[in-house]
Amino acid sequence: QVQLVESGGGLVQAGGSLRLSCVASGSIFSINDAGWYRQAPGKQRELVATMTSGGRTNFADSVKGRFTVSRDNGWNTVFLQMNSLKSEDTAVYYCNFRGSGRRYDGRRYEYDYWGQGTQVTVSP
Repeated sequence: QVQLVESGGGLVQAGGSLRLSCVASGSIFSINDAGWYRQAPGKQRELVATMTSGGRTNFADSVKGRFTVSRDNGWNTVFLQMNSLKSEDTAVYYCNFRGSGRRYDGRRYEYDYWGQGTQVTVSP
């Protein structure tokens, strides 16, 4: 079982930057996409930024031009660089890895891993 561990969250003033990291323990195979989601108090979890195995990225409109998503070569670590942070970016940020494939016996498998979350607080 793969575990995802996020780090890099914290308290920052508006206009500042943070870099989140998500490290996957174990090997990642047949990944479809990985990325970041966030959940603010009283709100639903929302997509922040994702990257497909082919390198295509997708960003929430609210973070376009301010956030970037990247990964290492082995898909063991995914990063979220957050610049020009705003108070409305305050949330718990979760990383997510999703994939699918076929086992040696032909059976299909899927996975959808989530980290435990890291708090990002942006002060006005």
